[in-house]
Amino acid sequence: MMMTFTLITISTYLVPGDNTQSEMIRYVSWNEFVYSMLSKGEVEEIIVRPDLEIVTIILYEGAVIKGKRANHRVYHMNVGNIQRFEEKLRETEMSLGVKEGVRVIYDRNGSVAAKIFTTLLIGAVILSFLYSTKSMKMNINLGGFSQLRRAKFTLVDSMSGQGKGVKFQDVAGLKEAKIEVMEFVDYLKRPEHYKSLGAKVPKGALLLGPPGCGKTMLAKAVATESNVPFLSMNGSEFIEMIGGLGAARVRDLFKEASSRAPCIIYIDEMDAVGRARSSGASSWGPGGGEGEQTLNQLLVEMDGMKSREGVVVLASTNRADVLDKALLRPGRFDRHILIDLPTLVEREEIFERHLKSIVLEPLPQHYVKRLAYLTPGFSGADIANVCNEAALHAARHKQNIVKASDLEYAVERVVGGTEKRSHAMSPGEKKIVAYHESGHALIGWLLEHTDALLKVTIVPRTNKAL
Repeated sequence: MMMTFTLITISTYLVPGDNTQSEMIRYVSWNEFVYSMLSKGEVEEIIVRPDLEIVTIILYEGAVIKGKRANHRVYHMNVGNIQRFEEKLRETEMSLGVKEGVRVIYDRNGSVAAKIFTTLLIGAVILSFLYSTKSMKMNINLGGFSQLRRAKFTLVDSMSGQGKGVKFQDVAGLKEAKIEVMEFVDYLKRPEHYKSLGAKVPKGALLLGPPGCGKTMLAKAVATESNVPFLSMNGSEFIEMIGGLGAARVRDLFKEASSRAPCIIYIDEMDAVGRARSSGASSWGPGGGEGEQTLNQLLVEMDGMKSREGVVVLASTNRADVLDKALLRPGRFDRHILIDLPTLVEREEIFERHLKSIVLEPLPQHYVKRLAYLTPGFSGADIANVCNEAALHAARHKQNIVKASDLEYAVERVVGGTEKRSHAMSPGEKKIVAYHESGHALIGWLLEHTDALLKVTIVPRTNKAL
């Protein structure tokens, strides 16, 4: 490509079709030609080149242009309509009062050199493009495809200081899940102890549960505290449009893990690569689609004829119902660890963890119990969002601290959405709605086996009634 750039650069500095000398291009406009050259009588002759739509202006020796002696005698000028140039020139001479017209010479053969040069230049550009394309194809064939086959994993090696920074103490709640996950780490650190008792080291653990409950965060904590290499990869990163790449990346991932054994492989969003295979004929042919080939390779790597020692697979998903049954059987994912929505006590722990990073009026312990009661069914991500919304609300109102009212606002916003301020109710409507909602609240309060009411409101919101 450098050759092409050089040729184009050289061509821009060459004068087209000058038979007598090779000059740098000096173009003038029509007005400059008329008022600075023609009207002063300094033009000796004009050479017209119809094929190039260019005229060459030859000045007298010692011509004076704009009050100065001209350093050059040859100038060029682009002409839009070359056929009417001489007619326009004679009309201009008459209007200027020039008695003897300038001699005009038509050079119809002078552009041959320019044509030859242009042809050679175009040929050189085409040859250069073909050569660069061929080199690019060779690079793709030799090294590009091998790069595509490589697994795009993220290495977390806590021993070398490349940890994610999240520890188990940063993960609030999930006590049972932490214990089960750490068992796998212990299997890798002390395999002889388990083998001496005749136990086989588990091949994998699957973290199940709704979105936002801490599956990925728990995996980050494992990466930091396991003290073994941790290879992390998203399920969607295996699948590509080119056939066979997914299976090749699975092989490369397990090969890398085996070379670093003992090692943990973590696959996030397992449902992207582990979906159940179709029972009918695939539209991609008898061998199955790219996703099925990738899944087949994963099944073989986890528990096939050449299963690998010292490699444990940890995966997470919130769509366990779509996973292939062969993937869920013992020998592949031996443990299914459920990470469900936090309980009341766990919500208190999570609120206390997130409120520590917010500037509050009293201490976080003053709020956590009521906030935990207000947020049944909230995940850890929802609770983090509540704390962040409270801080944003306080900042929006130019407050220096986050107050209880900000936290109440955040809970209402996350649960029911924003207030519908444009849907104002008339006093009569407000009274009817208030009676209706008060009836619900009163019955709920008086019944024996119902929870205590924490808030009653008739404010309409975007998502649903609060």
